[in-house]
Amino acid sequence: MIHTEPAIRFRFGLTPLDKVRPWGAERPVLHWFGLTDGWYCIDLDGHEVLRYSEHTVRELRSDSDGGQPCPYVDYYVVRLWEDVIELVSKAMEPVPPDLLDIAADNSPDWGWDWEDAPEEADAALAWHSAGFLNTSYLRVAPYVRCWRSIIGQEDTVTLTWEHEVDPEGVIEFVGPQRGRVTMPTQEFLAAVTELDRALLAAMEQRISELEEATPVPGVELDTEQLRREHRDRSTWLQHARDHEPGTDWDAVRTGLGSLLAQG
Repeated sequence: MIHTEPAIRFRFGLTPLDKVRPWGAERPVLHWFGLTDGWYCIDLDGHEVLRYSEHTVRELRSDSDGGQPCPYVDYYVVRLWEDVIELVSKAMEPVPPDLLDIAADNSPDWGWDWEDAPEEADAALAWHSAGFLNTSYLRVAPYVRCWRSIIGQEDTVTLTWEHEVDPEGVIEFVGPQRGRVTMPTQEFLAAVTELDRALLAAMEQRISELEEATPVPGVELDTEQLRREHRDRSTWLQHARDHEPGTDWDAVRTGLGSLLAQG
């Protein structure tokens, strides 16, 4: 039997609860967002897109207190979760065939700065930007772009990635500098669903532990609020899947015409 790796997989780990730092100096608080402190990675076509090189790990984590330093992006896992759900909400509307080339272009030659673009270009700019996974909070972040297409019987999602070169030579990622992978739409949505379930399950356990734990003096912790937010966040993915962007493709084409005419 031949076993193949999935085209996409989201992986993460949470920082041990006793090592999570509260937010704020004057009024330290533990809230849902902050409790997702940890690391995460996106596996695309067998490549770990958010894995740092050994050089970068040495540069960034030379003061790691014992053990093997984590080679992945370390941040609040909820950021990845929120931004992936945003893709489901805004980037799962199939792109018309005549716009697929633009959808696949990370940096089209618009000929305009965003701020100076003509008003009729708004729809095109909004549509194109919706396909990017937000990684702007990371240093020298990779560009990850996503779009969906339906051609005949094939309903697919394509993801591309591209790493910038750090001018300071500190941030490097392993694997190819750029790549592209196409998969059935249901495979992409299944990976998102797995991320959603895994994070919510981990946070359910984390909240339960906090409800049983002895309060830490000086640290604000409202477990009832944690529960309310947890219930709310458990609905986010379904809301995203139910969302219909209703893109005005004629307005997008008009906007692209004005942008590309200056390129």
